[in-house]
Amino acid sequence: MTIHAKTALLGSDWVSNLRVEIHGGRITALNPGSKPVPDDTCVDVLLPALANLHSHAFQRAMAGMTEIRAAGRESFWTWRTLMYRFLDRLTPDQIEAIAALVFMEMQEAGYASVGEFHYVHHQPGGAPYANLSELSQRIFAAASHSGIGLTHLPVLYTYGGVTQEPLAGGQLRFGNDVDRFLRLVEDCKSRLPHSDSNIGIAPHSLRATSPDDLRQVVDQVPEGPVHIHISEQVQEVTDVEAALGQRPVAWLLDNIKVDARWCLIHATHMTDDETRTLARSGAVAGLCPITEANLGDGIFNGAVYIEEGGAFGVGSDSNIRISLPEELRTLEYSQRLRDRARTVLVRGEGSVGQTLYSGAAQGGAQALGRGAGQIAIGQLADLVAIDRAHQTLCTLRDDQLLDGLCFAAPDGIVTDLWSAGRHQVQAGQHIARDAILTAYKSAMSDLLAGI
Repeated sequence: MTIHAKTALLGSDWVSNLRVEIHGGRITALNPGSKPVPDDTCVDVLLPALANLHSHAFQRAMAGMTEIRAAGRESFWTWRTLMYRFLDRLTPDQIEAIAALVFMEMQEAGYASVGEFHYVHHQPGGAPYANLSELSQRIFAAASHSGIGLTHLPVLYTYGGVTQEPLAGGQLRFGNDVDRFLRLVEDCKSRLPHSDSNIGIAPHSLRATSPDDLRQVVDQVPEGPVHIHISEQVQEVTDVEAALGQRPVAWLLDNIKVDARWCLIHATHMTDDETRTLARSGAVAGLCPITEANLGDGIFNGAVYIEEGGAFGVGSDSNIRISLPEELRTLEYSQRLRDRARTVLVRGEGSVGQTLYSGAAQGGAQALGRGAGQIAIGQLADLVAIDRAHQTLCTLRDDQLLDGLCFAAPDGIVTDLWSAGRHQVQAGQHIARDAILTAYKSAMSDLLAGI
């Protein structure tokens, strides 16, 4: 497979007339200044595609259904109650159909891969399926149908709170002790959908596991990504501090060996000292700005983190809206609103858009344990092409393109996308869009009829 791009981003440099050769899902040759040949796929602007580092695919089906104000003040915790009620209805077929739609939408938005933080393991009421990995396999089927690159992150969720309350209600579908969780992970390893697929582990949070269990699973799975929800809500910080004697980020960094395999999701509420220590650890801060804004979570301590050279990536989390440009601009705009300043998330000088885009590309790939994040020989061919003829980009110089993409461009600017060389988006649409959308609508009709 070969791609010819009029303009492409190589590292931090823009080059013209780049010809990219791909074999076995990886980039094997790069030839700037080349002319296209008849078999080339020709595109305007070629970029490394981002990884969507944090997704709960099933929550996409709730989009638009939780924006009603009930008696009293709405919060994350009332939203979570509605989510648990929704879980009481979901079947394996519906989970697969919803995930396929989400993965398709991610690719059309410019994400070549996803970290699926998967915590729905069992039947309503908590009884395991006859096949322990039944619902993980439905995620694998959705990834296979859509062609997206997958890092599957089975979740360890054992307790209903930081003081080890028993699970109840919708949480029962999540529950595993350490032994059953490790069996689940092993079963998943042999069933991954693509050769470039990866598996990690996700101790859900310091609320939903214990220090001993956390240490045990990290020791038992010594390789691959480790993702954890860490400090999304002020109440979470308060509860963890009361139970463990430290704020969650500080406790984790002081008690667990946190390094480059770790991704701390929603590292929202941090002191400056916690922020600097996390940045120096080599871990990735997993940020989900659209969902964090939707849930009223708070604002990441971005300026301090970037100044310290911290790695970051973005994810669509609840999937209420899947828009790569909006995810990046919301991240920067949240900083501007808090600090009443502009161009916050740049260390030193330079383009904000290129800093955001390239930082998220590299941090997201690291978080998923995926050899991608830049256009380079030997890397997975996770690539995206955008339409430079669009009115928001057509007047911009090369070095302004990512500013235009992040701050001016609408959705629908992606023309082509490759996930490990699989050409899944062509002429702006996913190649399996019609079949995936039909299955999703059918699944949702059945689901909503019972709610």
